Amino acid sequence: MDQVIATQTAPWIPMPHRLEVVLSSRLPPTGEITTAFAVVRDDADRMLLTCVDREGRGWDMPGGHLEPGESPVDAAVRELAEETGLVLAAEELSVFAWLRIELTRPVPEGYRYGALTHLVMFQARLDSPGPAVRPPAGSESTSAAWLPAEEVERLCAGQSWLIAYRTL
Repeated sequence: MDQVIATQTAPWIPMPHRLEVVLSSRLPPTGEITTAFAVVRDDADRMLLTCVDREGRGWDMPGGHLEPGESPVDAAVRELAEETGLVLAAEELSVFAWLRIELTRPVPEGYRYGALTHLVMFQARLDSPGPAVRPPAGSESTSAAWLPAEEVERLCAGQSWLIAYRTL
C-alpha cells in the first residue's frame, strides 16, 4: 500500500509543482520513472553517501537518471557503483519509497521531463560493516563515505528524501 508522508516543493524545480514523498514497496508506473537512488545502510546503521561535484549538489544519496531501456533497479545498481565504487546485485535492492513530482501548470517548452515524474528510492541493508568505498576514476563524485544518521541529517539538510530515510 502506498502512503504519502509529506507534500512539499523542491527548490531545484523552477516551475510550479507539487512533490509528494511516498512510502511504497512497489514501483510507480515505469514510464514515469526518470531517476533511481540507492539508500544503503550497514550493520552499524550508517548510510552510504556520495559527494557529487556539481553546482548545487554536494553530499547526497547515490543515484541518477535512467539510461534508455534501463530498468529502475539496474539504474540504481549502476549509479551506486559509478558514484561510490560499491557493487551490489539488483536482487539486494528493494523499493521503499519514491518522490512523485507533478507540475501544476503545462510543461514549458524545453523542459526535459513530463508533467508527472517519479524518482524511485531503493534500499539495501548490509549485515556487516560497510566496506571501504571510493568513487571510480572519472566519476562525477569526489568522495563517498559511510556516515551515521546525525551526519546524514547535517550534510543533507533540506533534501526531499530525508523524511523517507527517517522511516527506515
